[in-house]
Amino acid sequence: MSCCSCFSSPEKRVSKRSSFSKGSPQPTMSPRNKETYSAAPARSAENPKAKTKGGNSSIPAQTFTFRELATATKNFRQECLIGEGGFGRVYKGKLDKTNQVVAVKQLDRNGLQGNREFLVEVLMLSLLHHQNLVNLIGYCADGDQRLLVYEYMASGSLDGHLLEHPPEQKPLKWFSRMKIALGAAQGLEYLHDKASPPVIYRDLKSSNILLDEEFNAKLSDFGLAKLGPVGDRSHVSSRIMGTYGYCAPEYQRTGRLTIKSDVYSFGVVLLELITGRRVIDNTRPNEEQNLVTWAQPMFKESKRYPELADPLLRGEFPIRSLNQAVAVAAMCLQEDAGVRPLMSDVVSALSFLGACPEVGTVTPYSFSSSPSESKAAESTREQELGNAMGWGSFSRLEASLSQRGSTSSL
Repeated sequence: MSCCSCFSSPEKRVSKRSSFSKGSPQPTMSPRNKETYSAAPARSAENPKAKTKGGNSSIPAQTFTFRELATATKNFRQECLIGEGGFGRVYKGKLDKTNQVVAVKQLDRNGLQGNREFLVEVLMLSLLHHQNLVNLIGYCADGDQRLLVYEYMASGSLDGHLLEHPPEQKPLKWFSRMKIALGAAQGLEYLHDKASPPVIYRDLKSSNILLDEEFNAKLSDFGLAKLGPVGDRSHVSSRIMGTYGYCAPEYQRTGRLTIKSDVYSFGVVLLELITGRRVIDNTRPNEEQNLVTWAQPMFKESKRYPELADPLLRGEFPIRSLNQAVAVAAMCLQEDAGVRPLMSDVVSALSFLGACPEVGTVTPYSFSSSPSESKAAESTREQELGNAMGWGSFSRLEASLSQRGSTSSL
């Protein structure tokens, strides 16, 4: 996770990918903190096996000693290192007591993540449980040591497959990319719509999306997360934090944070999935170094959408699926936060794009083997595209009606 300012460069990582494994916690929280959050209901005494809506058991948190985690990671040997960034290092380990394979994040005492971010991450991941959020197994706070223990995600991070994959590794196929986009969108939808109060993730980027063996996506690194506005408040004010290129423009300018800030960041990640390009790439020509700036002229001409497709896909994608994915990205990346869609709208649209099974090679326009089924599927997708294009005007109308209603009620 990066705690750097929006105006700093994206963090540098070693070539190994950070990966995280299964488990789910609940560190001991004060009664006050428990009352503040209702996102993860307590397990019923009548049904000790009850699960949260996200599908993860709500179990007590585990606290680990430094010695236990040193043993699990073979004294933090280089051979166990799977990731590195501004926060510190991530190691693959195995817990002696349970033989569970885990990922251990050792925070750099002189790094970008301080005690506050450590506490925020423990709090957030202890109370938030969903199939698209990484599970926190436990933590260590021995002396000045700060370590977090996560579930191990066997396929590593999205950027390792999309942006840093070695030449011998096959590129992600189109429907795998859309499946990952849908999973990340569902994680954000949970934070925005199901958590109470809502949570603004604030650090969505490809390196913070982790993948299991089947490319199911989970959001990780919650040290920058903030509780969203409640009641009549339209935003929360915050020091500008995040990773350059992913931050929403209005947040960079004013420090005002809303759930629509996350929607913009999601649009950037979706555009990375479509194009296979980094959001900021100084190795490219000047006019192509900023991904969003480069893509915006093409958003205005649907006939140019295929120019955005990752060349590594070699045209193996349904053209209508590409067009609609680009349309969703364009909506999320609008300069005016008010006309960006809600994540629930994004999930609705992407559920059609990520639902197609990958069987063999997919060629443009090949939605199904039956012409009638193909026509019906295309019609449904076209309808979703129309819905996407109407999000902006609907959001503004809804906000206007809501404002009038509250005024009249006074």
